[in-house]
Amino acid sequence: MRSIWKGSISFGLVNIPIKIFGATESHSVSFRQVHMADGGRIRYRKVCELEDEEVPNEEIIKAYEAPDGTTVPLTDEDLAALPLPTAKTIEILAFVPADSIDPLQLERSYYIGADGAAAAKPYVLLREALNTTRKVAVAKLALRGRQTLGMLRVIEDALALHTMLWPDEIRPPVGVVPEKKVKVREAELDLADTLMETLGELDVEELHDEYREAVEALVEAKLEGAEPEPAGEPSEGGRVIDLMAALEKSVRAAQQERGEGAGEGGEVKQLRGGARQTGRGGTKKTAAGERTSSGGARKAAASGGKKAASSAKGGGAKKSASAEAGTAGTAGTRKSAAKTTGGKATGGKATGAEKSTAKKSTATKSAAKKSTQKKTAEKKAAEKKTAGKTTAGKTAARKRASA
Repeated sequence: MRSIWKGSISFGLVNIPIKIFGATESHSVSFRQVHMADGGRIRYRKVCELEDEEVPNEEIIKAYEAPDGTTVPLTDEDLAALPLPTAKTIEILAFVPADSIDPLQLERSYYIGADGAAAAKPYVLLREALNTTRKVAVAKLALRGRQTLGMLRVIEDALALHTMLWPDEIRPPVGVVPEKKVKVREAELDLADTLMETLGELDVEELHDEYREAVEALVEAKLEGAEPEPAGEPSEGGRVIDLMAALEKSVRAAQQERGEGAGEGGEVKQLRGGARQTGRGGTKKTAAGERTSSGGARKAAASGGKKAASSAKGGGAKKSASAEAGTAGTAGTRKSAAKTTGGKATGGKATGAEKSTAKKSTATKSAAKKSTQKKTAEKKAAEKKTAGKTTAGKTAARKRASA
């Protein structure tokens, strides 16, 4: 690769001579403009508007246009003489966590190479420092005729530079979000999570430019005088009417593509946390890893309270049901609901762990009750025996007195 910039990295008192290379290249399709009648190329020529004549490149210089429209000519010598400390230096300002850089600020990408044998050790020192701390360097530099911010990071064994926009060049997202308040249901979120996980991982190496391939195939067919292949069916689009139906259909399509789905109208397999979504209504059969948001917990607690209250008819039973609902609402989890309602969770079927806990609790209560009954019987027997001895003693005493 041919370097496009030479300079140095200023790292405190350390100076690292470097070269910068382009890290990316464009493979996009480029077109020419031609005259439709005879196929002649259409070219743009640099013409002076005062003389109406074409001007050669060596006679063209830069100029700055003032707000009033006046142009101020600036030569390369004028620009090179500017008191700019970053004209040939990448000045590192700070080291920050990578996630503190907004991706919106990133612009172009370059590789940084060491310039000469003397630059090897400080180059590796900076690279290892970034690797060890897992941070990136934010710097200032002058590149392509302007000063810009830059981010330095490690890619494999090389240092990379990403030029960055200045903070005031980032537009705020005004007028792009829905103005009307939108409420998303838990069932819709669950299906969206399922769709995200069903799509699986992405192998970036397998991605390619389908548009460029289609254009190349079209050009080759025209060169050979053959008819181009007909275009495929366009993907379904338009306005989403039923979000739940669209999500379920998307999940089924993704599962079928991966060989996991049950087909149209079949069960939508929920991968997240072992939960499962079935049917259009979003009925959930949850396992250990289900969603336990505060809103869902409150609904489960309220539902449990209503069921307990309706099943109890006496005054004491109503109080018990009310207490059970309060306990479930405070805990906010299926586990506490299972304990307070005898092992039956209010939001669905109890898990094996919940059933086991309920059985152990019932067995403990039964054992405690039996132990209490045994102690009571032993106490009564002892009292009876003591009373019998006392009566016998009194009788003997009366006989001795009468004798």
